[in-house]
Amino acid sequence: MHMLTLDDIDVTNRRVLLREDLNVPLNAAGEITDSTRIEAAIPSIEQLLEAGAAVLIVSHLGRPEEGQCEPELSLAPVATALSARLGREVPLVHDWIDGVHIAPGECKLAENCRFLVGEKKNDDDLARRMAALCDVFVNDAFGAVHRAQASTHGVAKYAPSAVAGPLLAAEVEALSQAVESPRKPVVGIVGGSKVSTKLDVLTALADKVDTLIVGGGIANTFLLATGVGVGKSLAEPEMVDTAKALLCRDDVHIPLPVDVVTASTFDAAAEGTVKAADSVGPDDLILDVGPETAQALAQIMQDAGTIIWNGPLGVFEFENFAAGTRALTEAIAASDAFSLAGGGDTIAAINTFGAAQGISYISTGGGAFLEFLEGRTLPAIAVLEERARAVPGVVHPSEPHA
Repeated sequence: MHMLTLDDIDVTNRRVLLREDLNVPLNAAGEITDSTRIEAAIPSIEQLLEAGAAVLIVSHLGRPEEGQCEPELSLAPVATALSARLGREVPLVHDWIDGVHIAPGECKLAENCRFLVGEKKNDDDLARRMAALCDVFVNDAFGAVHRAQASTHGVAKYAPSAVAGPLLAAEVEALSQAVESPRKPVVGIVGGSKVSTKLDVLTALADKVDTLIVGGGIANTFLLATGVGVGKSLAEPEMVDTAKALLCRDDVHIPLPVDVVTASTFDAAAEGTVKAADSVGPDDLILDVGPETAQALAQIMQDAGTIIWNGPLGVFEFENFAAGTRALTEAIAASDAFSLAGGGDTIAAINTFGAAQGISYISTGGGAFLEFLEGRTLPAIAVLEERARAVPGVVHPSEPHA
């Protein structure tokens, strides 16, 4: 992938439309519960301000009905958080699509772009109106690059210049390193509730890794595929044949749990019982891997050269069933491998167990992270590549030098 970046362009005294992914979680009181994405955006914003650009920051939040300004999905809490973090006022602009005055060295935050009709459908007219607001469009929202929308894709077609922001460039570099030129052996970890929702990434990783570890409900489905009963645990019997096909591959090792932690109810206060994986009763719920499995997986992490991680091993939100995911997280953090982690639950686990410093790269993307691993074309990246190819004198990796 080759895109122009901020290092390739002068933004001094220029109007910059900066697309960030500030889609942060809010509680019922409208308070931000995880500021990871805000923290990730700060270096890019500061770089632009220090360069003397006039910056209008654009982001979406949640899934409002287009054309409706839903107060509970306003970016007002984000504006407050950005102001505190940057040490300067970052005003929230409600009516911004027809123009905003911003002085060089200042920034403002546009209200939720999904309040605008045509954003999600990548409306051409809306994209042109966004492009008219800037001299340079900077896409720094990796978490949204898999969507062809007006603020991620359309605007990049019509802006005078379109480049990748530092965060987006770093994300692509880290994922490319893990997928295209990894240090061996490569370990993939895919957790989650359903094989069906992660089938593409499971298949893609099976082609790339030496060991593929499955967790959560996905692991339960794989256990079913071996003839082991999983009681009342979350699983997909209809995906058993798919799991069997993956298990039959001789080019990838898929270790399954040898012991598990079960409970009779799905409850934070439920008492956990360690059982052999083939001894799960008909009324049992599997909520975590057992200590023997956790120890074996930790050893795999220590021997790995590259680790690609998406999803926990169990219900780590419940303390009684957090041990497996905690052991995995700590083992990855302690490993000398290049470790790449992505997805909301994965980041939550990393933060819960205080392991961020030990992870080589934590991706801000969820769906974009998975689609990159699957090898799909990401529309908002593809358009930046197209714009880079159109710049005279730029030599690309696939082209010969003069």
